[in-house]
Amino acid sequence: WHPFTEEAIAKIKRDRIEHLTILPLYPQFSISTSGSSFRQLEEMWGKDPALSEIEYTAIPSWYQRPGYIQAMSELIAQELDNSPHPDRVHIFFSAHGVPLSYVEEAGDPYQREIEDCTRLIMEHLNRSNEHTLAYQSRVGPVEWLKPYTEDAITELAESGVEDLLVVPISFVSEHIETLQEIDMEYRELAEESGIENFYRVPALNTHPVFIEALADLVIESIESPSVKFSDVIRPSKRVKMYPQEQWEWGLTTGAEVWNGRVAMIGFIALVIELVTGQGPLHSIGLL
Repeated sequence: WHPFTEEAIAKIKRDRIEHLTILPLYPQFSISTSGSSFRQLEEMWGKDPALSEIEYTAIPSWYQRPGYIQAMSELIAQELDNSPHPDRVHIFFSAHGVPLSYVEEAGDPYQREIEDCTRLIMEHLNRSNEHTLAYQSRVGPVEWLKPYTEDAITELAESGVEDLLVVPISFVSEHIETLQEIDMEYRELAEESGIENFYRVPALNTHPVFIEALADLVIESIESPSVKFSDVIRPSKRVKMYPQEQWEWGLTTGAEVWNGRVAMIGFIALVIELVTGQGPLHSIGLL
């Protein structure tokens, strides 16, 4: 949604900005999220001499920031204390997933940072509740980080968990993956599986402690040595990105999805011709 990166950069140039802090709203780094944005910016910097005059620093990840951990812990504690039986609530961290190949083949630190973030939050929360970490929102035919959120929910229900509190750990604002996927789809799955009470921690949104933590991070970055695009982790091996960063044609990894769709359309057209005796344009009266 607007403003797109190109629109924001155009405004930065128009306003004659001289110093820039690039702060992704992803707490944990992944080559497919923050990494994708940094690669796009690096390409723009390489093509535009005017941008090369801007001093900038990049902030790859910030999940370990005390203010972020505190804000997450406060939201979790608030939901726990509002439940009838706080001690028996199972805390369920649900992070956006990535393909397993990103971690095992391309060196993506995302899984390690998510696990470390979960540990830091639980330590700060200092509650005796059991907790689980799982991954949601997978697409495509490849294997993604496990356990998958839907599988973990059913397994917890089978083990006797009755009170479940879902924490969207990799999302800082409400959107379709919290409002639809968690609040509706996973809630329905949990209730059908036998979980009696399904709670969800709200996203950070404009939580004052969270906003202050971001502000402090930007201020500190101005006073620290600059981090350049070349310093940011990039894939150590070429892997197919989900979703692809741009439409590509030919024998490229990013093109596989779209090339496959075109091939499927051609296959469907062949089936129609075999069944009807004429091509699809003939069958609908266009030829």
